[in-house]
Amino acid sequence: MGGVRNTRGLSSPANGSLIAQEVCSSLYALCTSFLFSLQSRFSWSRLTPSKLKDRTVGLNTENNAQGKLYFTLEGHKFMIVGGSIHYFRVPREHWKDRLLKLQACGFNTVTTYIPWNLHEEEKGTFDFSEILDLEAYVSLAATIGLWVILRPGPYICAEVDLGGLPSWLLRYPESQLRTTHHEFIEAVDKYFDHLIPRILHLQYLHGGPVIAVQIENEYGSFSKDSDYMEYIKEALLKRGIVELLLTSDNDEGIQTGSVKGALTTINVPSFKRDSFIKLHQMQNDKPIMVMEYWTGWYDTWGQKHNVKSADEIRYTVSRFIKYGISFNMYMFHGGTNFGFINGALYYNEHLSVVTSYDYDAVLTEAGDYTEKYFKLRKLFASASAGSLPRLPHLIPKTEYPPVVLSFYLTLFDILPYLNKPVMLSSPVTMENLPINNDSGQPFGLVLYETSICSGGYLHASVHDTAQVFLNDTSIGYLDENTYGLTIPEIQDCQPLRILVENQGRINYSRKIQNEWKGLDGDVSINDTLLKNFTIYSLDMKMSFFKRLRSATWRLAPEYYLGPAFYQGTLKAGSSPKDTFLDLSKWHYGFVFINGRNLGRYQDIGPQRTLYLPGPWLHPEDNEIIVFEKIKKGFYIPTTSKPQLQG
Repeated sequence: MGGVRNTRGLSSPANGSLIAQEVCSSLYALCTSFLFSLQSRFSWSRLTPSKLKDRTVGLNTENNAQGKLYFTLEGHKFMIVGGSIHYFRVPREHWKDRLLKLQACGFNTVTTYIPWNLHEEEKGTFDFSEILDLEAYVSLAATIGLWVILRPGPYICAEVDLGGLPSWLLRYPESQLRTTHHEFIEAVDKYFDHLIPRILHLQYLHGGPVIAVQIENEYGSFSKDSDYMEYIKEALLKRGIVELLLTSDNDEGIQTGSVKGALTTINVPSFKRDSFIKLHQMQNDKPIMVMEYWTGWYDTWGQKHNVKSADEIRYTVSRFIKYGISFNMYMFHGGTNFGFINGALYYNEHLSVVTSYDYDAVLTEAGDYTEKYFKLRKLFASASAGSLPRLPHLIPKTEYPPVVLSFYLTLFDILPYLNKPVMLSSPVTMENLPINNDSGQPFGLVLYETSICSGGYLHASVHDTAQVFLNDTSIGYLDENTYGLTIPEIQDCQPLRILVENQGRINYSRKIQNEWKGLDGDVSINDTLLKNFTIYSLDMKMSFFKRLRSATWRLAPEYYLGPAFYQGTLKAGSSPKDTFLDLSKWHYGFVFINGRNLGRYQDIGPQRTLYLPGPWLHPEDNEIIVFEKIKKGFYIPTTSKPQLQG
């Protein structure tokens, strides 16, 4: 998934109208040659992992004597009808529900990215547990009867932090991301050495559901090293990937993003004839495949919620079916950017992706049906020779009694419960902190503290946003465009504290190379450098909240200005269910349920609620902690429906 919309058509050369007409005719012949029309119904869902036991030929392309181009699976004509569901954005307990709904709608394939930054958050330490259990997710898809296309990157975009690249790569400024620079490919090789063996047994030819694997992601939009895509392709092949390889780009990137030996696929916002013509011109011996047809779009803080009409979705998909074009819908179900995983984009300013990855997709953030779902299901039923599975029941939602946050600790109260601070002469970015096995800090906030004995003009470069305190009193804010503020004169030496938040690293474009977070450079007052910093890491991990349980919480005042942690209890009864927390009475911060980070909220919208999965609740009492950065809010109501401002 790219960070920009590409809705422009491809103009034909001024002197090439006859050529263009010939290509158009050729395209029409191509499309109709492997057309499964409504008159000759084609069941694209009858080939399932459980039915194909004897396997010798995986997903392939064929060109018969009449010049007809189509995909085959084990020699059978096959059309890929795919939908994207990212396992890391869906509670593990709800995976089955989402996959069954994908199948019941008429899809035969699920696609997912694989986020390197979540699987190797700390260099050399790998996590494939719980919500990150890739093998369990793919195996579950096979059990349900779905095929799988994997998109392992190493870069994935996906609107996740740094496009799925681990932030510790930024510790080596000479390393060029997404190139064959030795620092980068050495890290990729070590990651693939751990990841790919987990995938091998899941491949089609080894009895699994994986029918294709994508090489990198939208490299045509980056295109910095002409040898890079070949290197990544070979890295997959030499580790045992035997299924169909493919690339994925928009129409402006398909040429430079493609690589010999892999199927070139295209990403489109609609049925774009000119884009298909361009793809056919460069790859006229293969059927067309749309790797991403965007069902909606992601949201950023302070902007309106993006929507796309169900009729437009139905119309576009009906044309894919009419012309026999295999496709994948991005997203079928978007899910949630739990924790700090959201990415960001940069259009004259840093714009963070919101916690909800609803995407206006076919299923809602919480997995509910939409108008798009029912229109697509009706369309697929009319085009399929077989009947579709029954609709799965909706996962019940509920409303709980409002949560009253009766207790609190200020930001500075909780410092003893953090990991041991780092003492450095000069400040460094969070990526360069000497912590986590020299991997730095990937997500969250950093508190920088030093002593000053006079006021004056403070100058500091921060990313992304910072609150500045004299002792525990807030004196102003800094951000990427605000480098300084005036500190009032003081009588005695006092601690100067700068709390910096990483709001999400850019996930698209060459700007990813410089996405350091925290204090990026020296800090000065009246041009005199400040030294001797104590640096606290606020990564907000589960271990921190376990330690915080031993703290003595104080009764919260009716009004409090400044960053603080507020504690309350959500009473879920004997059978917890999904719900949404309504944060409209709060301002800016994060919510933690039983130590698990639900994500960020902001009063600027468009998102007003945070999704709380029922499986993450305990029966009866559940601890809710809100880290509010600006000003204490009131109680937190729950609701059975999300609030997104369009």
